Amino acid sequence: MKKLLGRVLIALPIIALQILWFIGTFRLFKDYAELLMILLQILAFLLCLYIISKREEGTYKILWLVFIMTLPVAGALTYLMIGNKGTGRRLKLKLSESAKKLRNTIPDNTDIIEELRDKDKRVAESLNHIYTTTGFPLYRCADTKYYPLGEDMFADMCEELEKAERFVYIEYFIIQGGKFWDTMVDILARKAASGVDVRVIYDDFGSITTYSLEELAALNEKGIKTIAFNPFFLLSSQLNNRDHRKLMVIDGRVAFSGGVNIADEYINEIVRFGKWKDIGFKINGEAVKSYTYMFVEFWNAFALGDPIKKESIIEYDHSMLDTKENGYIMPYYDDPTSGEATSNVFFTEVLSLATDYVYFYTPYLMLGDTLYDAFIRAAERGVDVRLILPGIPDKKLVYKISRSYYRPLLEAGVKIYEYTPGFVHAKAFISDDKLCGIGTVNLDYRSLFLHFECFSAFYGTDIAADLKKDMEECFDVSKVVELKDTDRSFLDAISDGVLRVVAPLM
Repeated sequence: MKKLLGRVLIALPIIALQILWFIGTFRLFKDYAELLMILLQILAFLLCLYIISKREEGTYKILWLVFIMTLPVAGALTYLMIGNKGTGRRLKLKLSESAKKLRNTIPDNTDIIEELRDKDKRVAESLNHIYTTTGFPLYRCADTKYYPLGEDMFADMCEELEKAERFVYIEYFIIQGGKFWDTMVDILARKAASGVDVRVIYDDFGSITTYSLEELAALNEKGIKTIAFNPFFLLSSQLNNRDHRKLMVIDGRVAFSGGVNIADEYINEIVRFGKWKDIGFKINGEAVKSYTYMFVEFWNAFALGDPIKKESIIEYDHSMLDTKENGYIMPYYDDPTSGEATSNVFFTEVLSLATDYVYFYTPYLMLGDTLYDAFIRAAERGVDVRLILPGIPDKKLVYKISRSYYRPLLEAGVKIYEYTPGFVHAKAFISDDKLCGIGTVNLDYRSLFLHFECFSAFYGTDIAADLKKDMEECFDVSKVVELKDTDRSFLDAISDGVLRVVAPLM
């Protein structure tokens, strides 16, 4: 709370100046107030027509249409400030400039797409679409390791950090002092002192209550180069676009990702909402290049000076590794400033491709219309569709919104499990024993449409069996939600309707 209060005190004068500027502008035109209001209402109406015509998620459009029609002036101004994807233009420009300088650092691997096309044409088409929209290629997968709990992943992360010789790149939504982070900092400081290039990116808003600017400065003093992504100081338009990615790359040799943030509840060192169920993975091989690229692109876009040379992405010789062929992997990241919500499209396709079963882990359930319908359609045609959600929520309001989606899903035949030991923070899916994915993407609007996220799709890899086994063990300790559990009063139905409208902002 102290960290948050300090940041608010810094931001308040700037916010006050912006509010005063708006008030001053209206006072300047007070003699034309009536005419100005008419013009603003006309503009609000035109803005509604513009929103309706956009190729965008219907749920999000409804939210803004209701807001603008109810409060034309305030609603229109708020939409122009934070609701329009164009508000992330500054972030997009910086990323584009960084990407241009890193051109040709990761392969196109179109031959591997064609190789997969001979085995499974439909999956190859879906993955090729991700490649064409994100630029991230498909690789032959090498060694993988699945972690059913954060504490298992923590131990291996520390072990691999001790082996670092050239660089360590770390990027997380939340960083918080404690056993997890303090142990890593001790290793990172030693490595930095020995000449290893150690760099850290954390999301400023995600860590606003857990990590301070003073702690950031202390890391830099230890030789750990650290920046906060998209700092929260102003009422700026791109505050909606957070860095929700979670990745660690060591020497271009090994990469870790998944749902685990760097805080002690993620390794069950402290208890907040019962047992914290989170997952992750480790990969070796050529696919590590994509995770290295993700970090380097962000660092060079948003750090002031000291860019990373693109050679760090391509110079590691993966042929030295004693690896085996293990299916295929496609790591990519979602960019909210682009024209397509990649994971939302991909998950919709996964549901349409499934013939036997598809299981999802997610801590939150706030679906747009397209993905919501995809869950229902898959279940209605006989696919075994299952969702694993928390039994103990971390945010009660979000939990209530998530449960408002249950009834139509259950009526269609979707099976919903609530993990009774505690809170599920995992984000993953598996379908038909062959296609699976693990990463940072929640099934909510923020993850699917507003945040920078990272995700890896796996086809025909060993990790699928480990993920399925883990999910089946969770089914055994979870409560099966039944239709009678979704009965609600008239007032509950009204409140759920209101919450569903504002769900895209949660």
